Amino acid sequence: MPTPADLGMQIGRAIDHTLLKAEATRSDIERVCEEARTHGFASVCVNSGWIQTVAELLAGTSTLPIAVVGFPLGAMTPSAKAFEAREAIRLGAREIDMVLPIGKLKQGATDEVLEDIRAVVEASRPYPVKVILETSSLTREEKILACQLSVQAGAAFVKTSTGFGGGGATVQDIQLMRQTVGPNVGVKASGGIRTLADALAMLQAGANRLGASASVAIVQEARTNHSGTEFNFSRQDANPDKALTQSGGKRESGTDGY
Repeated sequence: MPTPADLGMQIGRAIDHTLLKAEATRSDIERVCEEARTHGFASVCVNSGWIQTVAELLAGTSTLPIAVVGFPLGAMTPSAKAFEAREAIRLGAREIDMVLPIGKLKQGATDEVLEDIRAVVEASRPYPVKVILETSSLTREEKILACQLSVQAGAAFVKTSTGFGGGGATVQDIQLMRQTVGPNVGVKASGGIRTLADALAMLQAGANRLGASASVAIVQEARTNHSGTEFNFSRQDANPDKALTQSGGKRESGTDGY
């Protein structure tokens, strides 16, 4: 049975520590980078205008700098998204989280959606791309289609939400996304993950990365957990990120924001 410290460490390694607010300042960026170094988070995820600063602050650590692209609406041209991705990589991003063109997906313009994702995947090479679906805006069929197009375009992950779209990750969506993409593509749960129970429910459902701004509170809760609950650690099939599973309650719905 893992200790609370082990639990906190393992969850921390699955978290993309996120700061995407428009009003974020350099001192805010410095704070989240320091938190990421302290707690061993997988990454720090920021808007592309901050990515060079984040890359510099995280130099020499195992925490990756991540930039969002086409954020939060996904309504830019493919060439604009590709340029933003290419520039973010040049400035130090080591993963890209992009928003797909939601309206075009909903109108059934699958070729255009595929082109959009593929443009960012190509611009970001050799680094991985996560495709944000904004699941709260999609039907079940649209979620499945978005996952299929993301895989076809060469994305490394599919991701639930921007955190700005009025909804967040749900257990049901994570299960559906994992079922659709299979074992060789990552699934990132983001939006409304604020507690240890939230994090464990998403990992149990099939996520192997978590986007959160409440990251510090989550790992601190894990490290002080003395409930006696036995947690079973396992490696998800998709990608090298570790995840964990827990028997018991599942979080059924997300809330808005990271």
